[in-house]
Amino acid sequence: MPRDIFFQPSKKENLHIVERKITPIQGGSEKTRQDEILRRSRSNEYMKAVKQLDATGQKLDPSLLQSLQDQLKMEFPEVPIYALLLGIVSKCYLGDPYEVHTLDTSGQWILEHYKRGETLPVSLEKARKLAMHGSYEFIEVYSDCLRAIRENGEVSVIGGIK
Repeated sequence: MPRDIFFQPSKKENLHIVERKITPIQGGSEKTRQDEILRRSRSNEYMKAVKQLDATGQKLDPSLLQSLQDQLKMEFPEVPIYALLLGIVSKCYLGDPYEVHTLDTSGQWILEHYKRGETLPVSLEKARKLAMHGSYEFIEVYSDCLRAIRENGEVSVIGGIK
């Protein structure tokens, strides 16, 4: 992270604070390391696996589900992703009256398509408007934040979501 060129520390303590701000995270907490890993751009293979969920129609093909689960393990080998990811929400392209579809990972993996006005599970409802926005391919839902994934795999973190 670049240092502010206008900042001139007048005391040794101020210099110490600046040094802490620009030091890369290496020995941080497990949560900090996981957050750093989950901020990485998503691979083309992972993006393709998630996009295929909409092509399955009302039923989730078990081979596609297995492919997505395998891809998740490869995408985040150093993170217990199944313990962190609550689900995925995406705009649904099945047509009217469907609005979004979800992949709920709590317990069993369940693909569900929701009509306009139908309520999503509480843990996933917070991602609905963002999924409908159109700027993102899909939204990964975690207990402490949403990770909005763009078509090119870029990740935007929306935190403080309850």
